[in-house]
Amino acid sequence: MAAAGRTGARLPGYGVAGIVILVVAGALLVAGVSVIRMWFTPIMWTGYILFMDGLIRRRRGTSLLSDHPLEFGLLCVISVASWTIFEGYNVMLKNWHYVGLPDNMIVRYIGYAWAFATISPGMFLTYEYLDCHLPGSSPKTPSRLPNAVFYGFVIFGAACMVTPFVWSSTWMSPLVWMSFAFLIDPLNGRMGERSFLTEFFTGHYRSMSLMFLAGALCGILWEFWNYWAVTKWHYDVPYFGHIKIFEMPVLGFLGFMPFAVESYAIYIVIRKLIPIRRQVKYLG
Repeated sequence: MAAAGRTGARLPGYGVAGIVILVVAGALLVAGVSVIRMWFTPIMWTGYILFMDGLIRRRRGTSLLSDHPLEFGLLCVISVASWTIFEGYNVMLKNWHYVGLPDNMIVRYIGYAWAFATISPGMFLTYEYLDCHLPGSSPKTPSRLPNAVFYGFVIFGAACMVTPFVWSSTWMSPLVWMSFAFLIDPLNGRMGERSFLTEFFTGHYRSMSLMFLAGALCGILWEFWNYWAVTKWHYDVPYFGHIKIFEMPVLGFLGFMPFAVESYAIYIVIRKLIPIRRQVKYLG
């Protein structure tokens, strides 16, 4: 829910550090510093996350990183696990491949973990920032999808999830970016958790719109920073793959919007499996 701003509040120190990281890393990239060029994307996302959380802290007086560091750490771990699922699908579908990776495998996997750990925090903090700056509020009581809609979504999501295993083609890649949203998000709603699809299809459009916007904005940043890095990814997709913005085929940007929703749905499911009491119901 949007909150009133704090008059005269200052950006916390780690938020200032985030700005410094963004500016200095950008300058060193232009200067051609090799270590920055290799680690540019996770460095920039680290600075972005610190800055965004600091802005939220300044606005609301509270934030995930400053007040619930354990939950923030668990979110980063879950982010790694969540993106690993999509990497698994990519083994079959071959939508993207990485270039410029370090030769040392230990260093390479440290880089993977660092980059993957920033994915969900980046999107969720962007959502939080939009939520506390744009007018409106989320519903105070959980909604419930009609049974026919609920089971229709779950069946469709399950079909999207299974089809790439049956027909492993790059043409099936759009199904992956819908599957977990339609399958898991409504199930979360039935368990009393936040469900963006449930809110949207019961007449509460703001939350889904903000999450889609957060996914789209983060997608632009991912592709922009990836474009300038040496260690990066390239895409291999059949849908107008030759028409690109940065390294991303133009239609691929549509996938970032449902990806934000399904990332949250996966976060909720995995967080429930971790035997540590939740300090805060993040985005809930």
